Amino acid sequence: MTDSQLYEKALEAMNSSYSPYSACKVGAALLCKNGKVYTGANIENAAFSPTVCAERVAFFKAICDGEREFTKIAVAGGKNGKVVGPFPPCGVCRQVMAEFCSADFSVILGDAKGQLLSLTLGELAPLSFSPENMR
Repeated sequence: MTDSQLYEKALEAMNSSYSPYSACKVGAALLCKNGKVYTGANIENAAFSPTVCAERVAFFKAICDGEREFTKIAVAGGKNGKVVGPFPPCGVCRQVMAEFCSADFSVILGDAKGQLLSLTLGELAPLSFSPENMR
C-alpha cells in the first residue's frame, strides 16, 4: 500500500471522530506487516484524561486482533476536520508506538495540499523508552 493510499484512509477515519469538546478531528490508518489496515479516530471525554487518540485506537484494535508487526501509520487531523498542516502523534501515542515498533517504523503526515511527509519513529521520538529498557 502506498503512503498516499494509507493517508487517504486516515482522512476517511477522521469522519468517525467523537470530538465535541475540542472539535479537533483526528484519523489514523495503521498498516500491518501482513497488509491488513486498522483505522482509528480520536474519542474525547468530558474528563479529558479518558480521551483516546486515533493512533492508539488503531494500534489497540490491531493488537486485540493479535497483530504485532507493523509497517507504518498515517495520521491526519485538524480543527473541525480541516487539515491545515502535518498533525504529528502526541507523546503518549509515540510511547505506544515505541512499545510495538522499531525506530525505523514510518509515520506519514500530510498538509492541506496533500503533500506527504514521511518520518521514522526514531526521528519523532529520539531516545524513546522502549521494551529494551526493561531487559
